[in-house]
Amino acid sequence: MEETVRKQIVLEDVDLRLLFGRNDVNLKIIEDQFKTRIVARGSEVNIEGEGDEVSKVVSLFHDLTTYLKRNFELPERYVWYAITMVRENGEGPAESLDVDSVISTLSKEPVVPKTLGQKRYTEAVATHDIAIVIGPAGTGKTYLAVAIAVAELKRKSVQRIILTRPAVEAGESLGFLPGDIRAKVDPYLRPVYDALHDLVEPEKIKKLMELGIIEIVPLAFMRGRTLNNSFVILDEAQNTTTAQMKMFLTRLGSSSRAIITGDVTQVDLDRSRKSGLITAERILKGISGIKFVHLDEKDVVRHRLVMEVIKAYERHEKRRKK
Repeated sequence: MEETVRKQIVLEDVDLRLLFGRNDVNLKIIEDQFKTRIVARGSEVNIEGEGDEVSKVVSLFHDLTTYLKRNFELPERYVWYAITMVRENGEGPAESLDVDSVISTLSKEPVVPKTLGQKRYTEAVATHDIAIVIGPAGTGKTYLAVAIAVAELKRKSVQRIILTRPAVEAGESLGFLPGDIRAKVDPYLRPVYDALHDLVEPEKIKKLMELGIIEIVPLAFMRGRTLNNSFVILDEAQNTTTAQMKMFLTRLGSSSRAIITGDVTQVDLDRSRKSGLITAERILKGISGIKFVHLDEKDVVRHRLVMEVIKAYERHEKRRKK
């Protein structure tokens, strides 16, 4: 058994209430995850436990204070993420996430990469004309894509934004829905609308859509078009067929860029049809100008239990395959 080690650290110039959390919830989480005993007296924190665990907790506190000083808040989901990264790498992600904001939301909060995976995502978009981002639900794939597109439009790097998704039941089921074609396809495009409304004032969205500067259309409507000077986002790409994916990729015209997002674990196509996203990764890998980025459960930015749900389903799927 490893010898018990005691370490004292002094936390300066940081809001201890935010760092420790309400009723010291963050301290309790850290104690539990690293099997240590933590006693805080003012700005002095005493840590007791096995040597390696104590070292990781010291590194974690350094990371959390760095994040808090920079962002003036410390969400519980970040605490869990930092714990995961310290366990894996011995240090947290805060220093590496020191990047400029992508854009501001209506509440003026900067939209920045919240995980190292999201940072790789934004870097891929900045350096490649086509970025293909694959990852589970909750990793911010759609939201970041829309945020980046809006930022590029504001900078006048592109003249319009086109957001598209496949409507998987675009055959018989769709016909039973009431209303015109817009009313029929809007439910499939709702997540894209939600992200857009968090980034642009509703009145401005309406005006930009009337002018054709922002288009939100089902993938089937893209056939035959050439998209110049555009930022194009294909969401839920795992539900494209191979033919649809090829059709989409060949729409790009001059001075256009694209982000393609999808989750290969949530393919809704019938078993007789292969996912165009899965096929694209095999066919397009190695082409200059196209970058694949993979996110995983560590990049989930929703409720921390979403990460646990994803991991549980992955374990179940592995057992089923065995």
